[in-house]
Amino acid sequence: MSDNKRRVDPVTGTETTGHSWDGIEELNNPLPRWWLWTFYGTVVFSVIYVVLYPAIPLLNSATGGALGWSTRGDVAAAIAEVDASQADMRASLVETDLAAIDKNEALFSFATNAGGAIFRTNCSQCHGSGAAGALGYPNLLDDEWLWGGTIEDIAFTIRHGIRNEVDPDARYSQMPAFGDMLEDDQIATLVTHVQSLPGGADPLSGPGGELFEMNCAACHGANAKGDRTLGAPNLTDAIWLYGSSDEQLTEVISRGPFGVMPPWGGRLSEAEVRAVATYVHGLGGGEPQVGENTIPEGAGATDAAPSDPDEGPFEEDAPQE
Repeated sequence: MSDNKRRVDPVTGTETTGHSWDGIEELNNPLPRWWLWTFYGTVVFSVIYVVLYPAIPLLNSATGGALGWSTRGDVAAAIAEVDASQADMRASLVETDLAAIDKNEALFSFATNAGGAIFRTNCSQCHGSGAAGALGYPNLLDDEWLWGGTIEDIAFTIRHGIRNEVDPDARYSQMPAFGDMLEDDQIATLVTHVQSLPGGADPLSGPGGELFEMNCAACHGANAKGDRTLGAPNLTDAIWLYGSSDEQLTEVISRGPFGVMPPWGGRLSEAEVRAVATYVHGLGGGEPQVGENTIPEGAGATDAAPSDPDEGPFEEDAPQE
């Protein structure tokens, strides 16, 4: 309790504060001089800091400070410095033919490293940090490509995307929903037939083959090896984008998948698109340009045609403006 009576403590000779608890009185000891001067110094420092640096929050921003300094400004300056140091390499990346990038060791190294960073920032959410894909998202490490695996093909796909409504040059195809056209037992027969194709079954044999020829061969081919002009997958290689179980294949055949990839040409610079294409092409499944080597065995029909998407069959498959 407090009796508000101050007196001098006879033992220490120090004045009390007048507070007493259970007979114990509080001494009015002054703070140490070093502590006081430290406190005063922090007050002075804080006033100077508020004047010189961003400090006071406002409604939508903060005071800028007399020096106009900010951590964001430092980061922006550092980024600008790096961009300036890479300007020549970026320009070279844009000017060099895609198929010739790997002929320049320094340029190829730059493109691969830059492309890897861009991939991890923009593409890994769907294709995985290691590019191994997931159910419904293609594995970019294997040698199976829906729309072609040359570096030109890959760059075109990155630039324009797949089945999006943003880019008129997006890769475009649509698998029909056969659940509206076939009976359940026919779909079940097709499921069993498609599951047998990677084992070497004749795509056109038996009841399943008849259904396949009537409904599927137009896109996947009579040999079931797919068609890259349509993005129709090879059904004989045991690589399943949406799964191979009875339930998964029934869903695919009945409803028809419609995977969408956004166009990155409007978000990434041309140099960045080329860097990502170089990175993805070098992951292990990239194919040479037509004429550099033999056509990969089992590749789709478009491999025999020029690989440049601007001159190939993609224009007629893309939605028109």
